[in-house]
Amino acid sequence: MPRPPPGRARAPRMPALRRALAAVALVLSHAPLHATDVIVRIDGIAEPHGWIGCSLFRTAEGFPMETGAARVQWLKADAGRVACRFAGVPAGRHAVSVVHDVNGNRRADTNLVGMPVEQWGVSNNARPTLRAPRFDEAAFAVAEAGGEVVLDVRVAK
Repeated sequence: MPRPPPGRARAPRMPALRRALAAVALVLSHAPLHATDVIVRIDGIAEPHGWIGCSLFRTAEGFPMETGAARVQWLKADAGRVACRFAGVPAGRHAVSVVHDVNGNRRADTNLVGMPVEQWGVSNNARPTLRAPRFDEAAFAVAEAGGEVVLDVRVAK
């Protein structure tokens, strides 16, 4: 490559632009190709007090009420219908649990034997007798194609 004449500076090679483009490519390579939104519509809310907690689980860990490994949203309770939206959910099996937290402590209260005393529900409206629902009973599929998955969950005591 010929040298520029004396007194004229060479144009920069744009290393900053290359680094920026590489960073964008790296971010896009780790982004899901088809993001899916999971919409959870909650019915059966007995009273418009407190909060509705929606938890989206990718695995059985903590399901249905230990939300440390879940994506969680809290919305004001409404006597009509409340809807939670989880954006960018990856493909695979997931399950949702819902609690109507009337007293505002942001958890599902239970009695001495561990039975919920506040309204609750899970995806597929699984309600086994005398035990908590299992992840497999509440699991639903999120496809690779993207779009939306709409679930109707009824809460009850």
